[in-house]
Amino acid sequence: MNTALLALSIVATGDAVAQTPAQAEALRAGKSFIPTRTFSAEDDRRVLEAFEGLRVADVSDGMDFVGLPNVGLMDPEIHALWKDSKDFSHRFIGIAVTARYVPTQRPHAGGGRSYEDFRAWEGKWYNELSSEPFQALLRPGSALVIDEAPDADVGSIGSANILGWKLAGAVGIVTDATSRDTDEIITEGIPLYLRKPGRGIRPGRNEIESVNRPVVVGGVLVNPGDVIVADGDGVIVVPRDVALRVAEFAHKIIEGDKAARRDLYKRAGLKEDASVK
Repeated sequence: MNTALLALSIVATGDAVAQTPAQAEALRAGKSFIPTRTFSAEDDRRVLEAFEGLRVADVSDGMDFVGLPNVGLMDPEIHALWKDSKDFSHRFIGIAVTARYVPTQRPHAGGGRSYEDFRAWEGKWYNELSSEPFQALLRPGSALVIDEAPDADVGSIGSANILGWKLAGAVGIVTDATSRDTDEIITEGIPLYLRKPGRGIRPGRNEIESVNRPVVVGGVLVNPGDVIVADGDGVIVVPRDVALRVAEFAHKIIEGDKAARRDLYKRAGLKEDASVK
């Protein structure tokens, strides 16, 4: 390309992306470019039925089949808090509801307050800055996916609120960061996938930034409505548009695997367990 044409190309490109003052002002106020799609409970139910009984490994094979190898596989550091090797109750398959918490820039309450004053400060923070508005979106089959600063020692998840989320319909929770009360959560038997334990509380540490927007957890994009599959191998995210094709292929994989292992179990004299039925 000669110099004149190159200059013309640069000018044309610049004109194409130029914003009017009104457009620039609108952008200055903040703008999201990926729309949040919504799905009915019936739509979610059909997708969940299609994924019933599938494992992360099978779903990963299904993602290969639709041309998305290594897409959706979260960092292996995002792992199950606990595992049940008999009934596999730590596994879950759900539809993503997302939330994002960010580290705060606001000052802490500081020392020297009375017990009552400090608890009032905590309550105000929970109610106004670091609340849980996503709970209204949870319904049977939801998978709550929380994007939070992975290095922050904040227990945004605890044994009380996670039980409330379960009662609202959540089948499992995934976070890029931490949880506190991990002993109690294990006792409660709620599937939780996390990076590590945390100890601190939200007041003075984080704020809710958004609900049901795209988030990045474990290095993977999660859109509201995507399918989340979690088991001892980790967590995989299936984009909604390819979910049914992925599930169809994955079922063929797992059925072949079960058949092969049933034969091996028989030859080895092992009693069949839930993994081959």
